[in-house]
Amino acid sequence: MQPQSNQQQNMQPQQNTMPQPPNVITTKDHSYLEDMLHWNMGAIKKTHFFAGQCQDPDIQNALTQACQMHQRHYDLILKHFQNANQTQPNMNA
Repeated sequence: MQPQSNQQQNMQPQQNTMPQPPNVITTKDHSYLEDMLHWNMGAIKKTHFFAGQCQDPDIQNALTQACQMHQRHYDLILKHFQNANQTQPNMNA
């Protein structure tokens, strides 16, 4: 029975990982990143609005921090779009 278990171990697929992601955004990636931008913008607007409405300073501070976090995420996602646009060749030329 041991020969079978050795064969099964050898048949497991090897996973190769990329050292860094490719410099291209697929249509599916683009759509997902757009959704993430919209979600983060909605969270920015809501947390900013409710922080302004809140009377409790602790809760107001927590909402402000959440707003800043979503703003950082939004900026980071936007940077990915800008980097992808700079590295991809112009198809209209």
